[in-house]
Amino acid sequence: MRYLFFIFILFLNINLHANEINLFTTRHYESDIELYKKFEKSSGIKVNIVTGASKPLEKRILEEGDSCIGDLLFLADAGRLYSAQEKGLFKKTKSENLEKIIPSQFRSKYWFGITKRARIIYYNPDKTFSEEIENLTYESLADERFYNTIAIRQSNNVYNQSLIASIIENRGAEYTKKWLKKFVNNFSRQPQGNDRAQILSVAANESKFAIANTYYYALMLSGKKGKEQQLAAKKVMPFFPNQKGRGTHMNISGIGILKYSPNKDNAIKFIEFLLTPDAQKHIVSNSYEYPIIEGVKPSKLIQEMGLNFVQDDSTKVSSYGRWQKLAFKLMQEAGWN
Repeated sequence: MRYLFFIFILFLNINLHANEINLFTTRHYESDIELYKKFEKSSGIKVNIVTGASKPLEKRILEEGDSCIGDLLFLADAGRLYSAQEKGLFKKTKSENLEKIIPSQFRSKYWFGITKRARIIYYNPDKTFSEEIENLTYESLADERFYNTIAIRQSNNVYNQSLIASIIENRGAEYTKKWLKKFVNNFSRQPQGNDRAQILSVAANESKFAIANTYYYALMLSGKKGKEQQLAAKKVMPFFPNQKGRGTHMNISGIGILKYSPNKDNAIKFIEFLLTPDAQKHIVSNSYEYPIIEGVKPSKLIQEMGLNFVQDDSTKVSSYGRWQKLAFKLMQEAGWN
């Protein structure tokens, strides 16, 4: 009888594990929570959520080692995903379904892109001639004609580090080093604030151009950040650079299965769910990102910015992580605070 009781308890524990996943995430969207509840309802798998910044979550996972109950780590920016990969946080994951629907440049053997985001240029159409932005590229922002015109965040911002890493990947470190010294000379002010602060600087005529992710602009236009920011965003127009070259810089939010995941099969099911058309539509309609799969349209505000721009679909986003440390070093050496 005691033996049978032990078998029953063992079966119960396995069954409990088989019906849950433990998700560690840096994303902070209420809409994500709603989506996870849909997954719970359709799959019968409970989603336990732990939220936090990337470094504290990484630290916890590393310190807990093989006793960590985490199954998945969801991060914004390919550089952060690569960092977690290099620290040995993820296990290699094989899924023919995911490999089929996610373009190869937006995934690795350890993690998968879930959404895309573009880092672009913003300008005030009342203060900028069309000739000034015609064929504009990230590289041409270092031209002398743009002296004292550009608003951008600090060098410790991971989105900026990924942007510079993409230039290293495409143009080489020596070119990027020389380019950065010229680019920094064109800053309109000391880098400060978040992406929305850069757009506000253009709206206030403090700066001619701003560099920011598209979802920040859409968030301002939505009115969710207040009437003042909505009106400011309406004074500014987006511009997608490098249209005659490699295309506009694209980054991702992505997810990987943790090395000691106790629920790997459920974790794969969860990732596959996030890549279904309905789930993709839900995510991008609320976060103002771009879908990773074909056939899904982003939110109306993003659509109004234009969907026919050339995206950089040749640069592997894993290269952002590979070059990020060098990018940060070169940025600081160039005087980018």
